[in-house]
Amino acid sequence: MHPLLFATTNPHKVRELAAVLGPLGYEVRSLDSLSAVPPEPVEDADSFAGNARLKAIGYARATGLECLAEDSGLEVDALGGAPGVHSARYSGTDGSREDRDRANNDKLLHALSAVPVERRTARFVCAMCLARPDGTIVAEARGTYEGRIADAPRGENGFGYDPLFFLPDVGRTSAELSPKEKDARSHRGRAARLLAETLAQLGRASRSRI
Repeated sequence: MHPLLFATTNPHKVRELAAVLGPLGYEVRSLDSLSAVPPEPVEDADSFAGNARLKAIGYARATGLECLAEDSGLEVDALGGAPGVHSARYSGTDGSREDRDRANNDKLLHALSAVPVERRTARFVCAMCLARPDGTIVAEARGTYEGRIADAPRGENGFGYDPLFFLPDVGRTSAELSPKEKDARSHRGRAARLLAETLAQLGRASRSRI
């Protein structure tokens, strides 16, 4: 298995990525696997793709390992694309991941309190970037996940905004899907599959030159 550092400590994200890249021979490891975690690169880009590049290159150079990073978040059309790149810290609340998620969801519901259901269209976006220790970008990918914002949280699965992200075609929120169902349609799952396709093509090209 080829070790691949994934710049996250979120076990849900690691599981999603490992399910896609594992069959290609990649052993996905989180930052928690390091004996010493380098300082987190400053994410000051104005796009998901820009932040993913900053993290991938920063951690790859700091650790000497190939590093995959992603930046993801929620874009709500009625809010002009907010919370966007600020999704994780939308409420400005500190504390545990669960506390931040709850505060973010509460703020989003308040911001949309006067918006009718038909105008609550939204999407999750995930940008991924894989970089080598010398800073070279190996591959990038982007995936989206379309839905709309419900008027109250539902479901116990997932994390973040999943309990509010309603999927009209199945009549459930993302947090009411099984992990397998979510992997099949989520923004992170789609980005990971696109990245896997690129890595497979690069592998085939490399073998053809031998």
